[in-house]
Amino acid sequence: MLFVFFLSSVGFFFNIGTSTAVQPELKITTILQEPYTMPKGSQLEGFCMDLLSEVAKKLDFTYKVHLVKDASYGRQDDNGHWNGMVGEVVRGEADLAIAPLTLTAAREKAVGMTKPFMQTGISILLRKDISEGMGFFDFLTPFSAETWAGIIIAYLGTAVCISIVTRVSPNEWSQPQNERSMFSLPHSLWYAAGALTLQGAGPHPRALSGRVVCCSWWLFAVVILACYFSNLSSSKSPESTQLSVKGFEDLANQDVIEYGCLSASSTLAFFKNSDNPVYRRIYEHMERSKSLVSSMDEGIRLAKEGNFAFIGESVSLDLAVARHCDLVRAHEVVGMRGYSIAAKLGSPLIKNLSVAILQLSEAGELAYLQSKWWASSCMADKAKAAAVQPHSLKGIFLVLALGLTLGTLSAILELASKSRSRAAEQKKSFCRVLTEELSLRFRNNNSATKRAQEPADKETEKA
Repeated sequence: MLFVFFLSSVGFFFNIGTSTAVQPELKITTILQEPYTMPKGSQLEGFCMDLLSEVAKKLDFTYKVHLVKDASYGRQDDNGHWNGMVGEVVRGEADLAIAPLTLTAAREKAVGMTKPFMQTGISILLRKDISEGMGFFDFLTPFSAETWAGIIIAYLGTAVCISIVTRVSPNEWSQPQNERSMFSLPHSLWYAAGALTLQGAGPHPRALSGRVVCCSWWLFAVVILACYFSNLSSSKSPESTQLSVKGFEDLANQDVIEYGCLSASSTLAFFKNSDNPVYRRIYEHMERSKSLVSSMDEGIRLAKEGNFAFIGESVSLDLAVARHCDLVRAHEVVGMRGYSIAAKLGSPLIKNLSVAILQLSEAGELAYLQSKWWASSCMADKAKAAAVQPHSLKGIFLVLALGLTLGTLSAILELASKSRSRAAEQKKSFCRVLTEELSLRFRNNNSATKRAQEPADKETEKA
């Protein structure tokens, strides 16, 4: 009985010693890549360093970070040996590898990997002037669809207003009984179109009301054309190569620009192991032309110089676009995968790290860190202006509306003045004379035309 009590006491004290033992300092390996890990004096900063700090707080461990010796992420050679950060974890030179380390099946077999802390894929980085070619309707891009609709409505409304004003105004059409109106609706449409193209189409209105309407339309046309040509010229680069590369198939089907990816990377492995014929052609071309690059910075530099498309992780390419305003990422993203933290195979840290990453994601911390380190340093893009929206031109639309309203009111006042004078002469009521005038001007145009043609027909018969 005393012997059992003695063993229990010894076990109790050993348990206390184990629970209160100081956890050893973890060795962390990483690689320099903006914005994940960057030097800051004698320290390191970046997205991965912030993530490591947050995870260490949750799991209560200390760590020491060092840079991977061969500046490589991790690739398995023909003999089955791993290099880079994965190799250091496999050999026990590091407890954790934290970097934009892609989760792949091969790496999962060699080391333990956590839940992804960031989702990414494979895309293409190009210079803006070779990312998209000219389309058939690119001449419409300076204005948005709503703006074009507004211009068409303004054009039709102005033509109708010119036709009405020139019919109503007695100073423009003084003899509706014997003359045909010069400004029929088809002619008004032609007149407005001529003004919009700065060509002009006579004859011009003589009455003040018609001139007010036409002047308003001329001003509208000048402003619209100035905005159109300004936006059109700013949206087209004079050095554009007319090459359209919107995805990997476009890239594989052209031979104008060279393309490549990081050597010894998961991106290269994706194309190498793919059964897709397009991806196989891309891999074979990169191997044949020796267009692989040794670092992200080299790929970005070649893309900025032009005639080179850099293939890489979409998240890293987004950062390049945020830092270099003359670059753009293609819309197509393939091979979706995630970035994970690597630990030794079977390490108990994997489960706890995965839980900590999920907690940070659910709390919005990962999204905050990404917005912090991926903030764009580009000013407003001057190379390609955005389509002009209707609210940007609301002032000139308002001026046109006021001009049309003022012209219409002037024509009505001119007709009212003439009707009042005729009513006084003929001893009739003003409303009756005004109604007769309006009826004559809007209904009897065809009969007036026939009457005007009758003398000409008689002269022809005499001849």
